[in-house]
Amino acid sequence: MEPMTITNGIDKNGSSATSDTAQKTRHRNTAATTNISPLEMQPLPTEDYDDDDMEGLDESIDDILHRSGYVGYKGSDNDDDELDDEMIAKMAEDAVLYGSGHGKLHDWLFPPNVPRTVQLMRWENIAVPACYLLVGILQGLSGPLMNVYPLDLGATEAQQATISSLRGLPASFKLLFGFWSDNYLLFGYRRKSYMALGWLIASASMIVLLVFGSHDPSIPLLSFSFLSFGVGFWFADVMADSIVAEKAKHEPPETRGSLQSTCYACRFFGLMIAAPLSTVVYSFVGPNHVIFFMALFPLLILPLVYWFQERFNVTPRTTSEQCKEIWSTVCSRAVWQPMGFVYLYNLLQVGNVAWREFLKSVLGFTSNQLNSLLIVAYVLLYLGIMAYKYYFIHWSWRAVYIWTTLLNGVLSALQILLILGETFGIPPFWFALGDDAFADFIGGIQFLPTTIMMVHLCPTGSEGASYAMFTTVNNSALGLSSMISTMLLPIWDVSKETLIAGDMSGMINLTVLTTALQVSGIFFVFLLPKTKEDLIQLGHGASGRSRMGGIIFLSITFLSILYALVVGILNIVAPGWMGES
Repeated sequence: MEPMTITNGIDKNGSSATSDTAQKTRHRNTAATTNISPLEMQPLPTEDYDDDDMEGLDESIDDILHRSGYVGYKGSDNDDDELDDEMIAKMAEDAVLYGSGHGKLHDWLFPPNVPRTVQLMRWENIAVPACYLLVGILQGLSGPLMNVYPLDLGATEAQQATISSLRGLPASFKLLFGFWSDNYLLFGYRRKSYMALGWLIASASMIVLLVFGSHDPSIPLLSFSFLSFGVGFWFADVMADSIVAEKAKHEPPETRGSLQSTCYACRFFGLMIAAPLSTVVYSFVGPNHVIFFMALFPLLILPLVYWFQERFNVTPRTTSEQCKEIWSTVCSRAVWQPMGFVYLYNLLQVGNVAWREFLKSVLGFTSNQLNSLLIVAYVLLYLGIMAYKYYFIHWSWRAVYIWTTLLNGVLSALQILLILGETFGIPPFWFALGDDAFADFIGGIQFLPTTIMMVHLCPTGSEGASYAMFTTVNNSALGLSSMISTMLLPIWDVSKETLIAGDMSGMINLTVLTTALQVSGIFFVFLLPKTKEDLIQLGHGASGRSRMGGIIFLSITFLSILYALVVGILNIVAPGWMGES
């Protein structure tokens, strides 16, 4: 078949009919007189394609640019910058490839119905899912390690609380990390340079722990190392969230939410794999090997971060402009109403703190069995994410929360049967395994709708600060819920001695109360929009804005951050202030 050559100002052999300067000048002049953007006048690539390839290229360059979703195109969400010839050539070639098709594997890796900037498996985007995978791996490695390592070093309960606070303290600064990257470039970039810096800090902190604490490190050295690790870890995590918030705006309506579900699937897959690996490595070869992996893995992602394609030297908004934008955003009913639901619902997810003591002291679960419950929970959490991605992503957000809340209430009520010993012949371990694990499966399904919603609330140019602010509200509610769980313990006697003596009345009462509180969150589901379209509609009309709503939202946000900081600092400067020994 005779190949068909795209010329458009370039001859078949690739030599330019006019100089590049004259050609671009002619394009600009033509655009000025015909109201066509200079971007639409760029030449197509010079590669040769046959007629079959060209069947999918019967669209204009406008359509190619629009489908490719690159920033800079006049029809995209962000038109701050222009595209260069190389980018336009890539996008036009993508259109040809989409038309010809490369089989199911190619379409799975590079979905033809989404723009290139959202195709995560592209070499210029692969750092994004890799970063989420790394976040999960490091959480999986560090969790089991820090559950037992301080105990093996002889740390008191007060010192354990201090280490835990130092690990979590940097998460309170997520809003600051996001705000800083929105406003100040590092080596010309808003995200990738800070992401690389964060992973370098995380790796360096573990290297310091290996070098200076290879043989039973002191508690202060362990605490400082994990504080530094937390700073780098959360800095890089905020950058990844900000990039996803930016890219999600280019998703077509029919695939909206797929980007985040894929990223979080990577994260929880890493958590699912790394947690049992950490437990096995710690048990058989010791903690230093786990710490070695925590130092190594952040370094392995640096080449991918370097290849990540991000706009260079973009002029950021001023601090005052960004503050005004965020204030305008939080005053919208589309923000404070659904985020109010997120806060109230998570606040009511009060757990039964005495449950694990019951499993260990009354039912005689071993440490291995308790760890098995945790590992299976991680697996089903990942499966819950995948279930939402492939089966529930087109359900309304309200329907997801209504059905999962009711199902979670049923599973929580089954704990009463386990307390009474009515397990229908099923061994207690397997009965508890099904109850606890499937609760995490439900949690995985519930996780994505609100994170997808948060992305759509982020204003352009302030994705880092705004998304960090929304996740802070979400996490702070869970933190307060945990505190409420502890405060409920004195209501009934659920001490270890009472449980061993066989008095289960307090345990039953506490289980009924916490189950009722968890299910009561369903009464606030009317605050949650059904779909993204309903979310947009909330911001319109006479009741679409409220200064008081914005004030309440920001007050809760900053008071929650203040609470986390105060508790963290008190655990550091006054260990044992909560009654620990």
